[in-house]
Amino acid sequence: MIPKEQLNQFHYPFDEIIIKDISKYGLLKHYKANDIILDLGQDLTHVPLLLNGNIKVLREDDDGHELLLYVLESGDTCSMSLTCCMSKSKSKIRAVADKDSTVIMIPNEKMTEWFNTNESWRNFILQSYQIRFNEMLETIDTLAFMKMEERLSKYLTDQVKLNASHIISKTHQDIAEDLNTSRVVISRILKQLENEKKIKLSRNKIEVLDF
Repeated sequence: MIPKEQLNQFHYPFDEIIIKDISKYGLLKHYKANDIILDLGQDLTHVPLLLNGNIKVLREDDDGHELLLYVLESGDTCSMSLTCCMSKSKSKIRAVADKDSTVIMIPNEKMTEWFNTNESWRNFILQSYQIRFNEMLETIDTLAFMKMEERLSKYLTDQVKLNASHIISKTHQDIAEDLNTSRVVISRILKQLENEKKIKLSRNKIEVLDF
């Protein structure tokens, strides 16, 4: 059973009934940075509810190139996995821990039961769908309308907000994979941004100075 005080970290106002049920039926899982939490083609028996940490949600093309769809923060759940669970289809995304993370796994049958019987859970799920949908639209707009320089600048700004830190601990290759481009392109643009004194580069680390 998950201690109720841990569930109080959620920003969403769950009622006492759902807090009790999550505590009773949820499975607490701990993941290290870069661990795969959900994978493509996986049968989904549980829905992840992020207690702390960050999770990257990715799609993969036929050539194995990954595209970052959105990043989950503490208190979030993944609408893509919700959809697969409700339709009883295999996972269409890969979810990877961006840093050490703790996840509560909610059994499919409970997720569906609570959706039909508990207003606070139903509102949480519907709100999660809306937020993730908006984030995916933003991803599509970024791909369709932004140059790579603009995409990278936005990525760095988002990372600062996401981690509440101006230090980004990622390699050029990590960023290239998130943006579905080559390391050479990312390194070139990062060097350009450093020359403009917008960032400071060091080994496996980027300090954002001015955006």
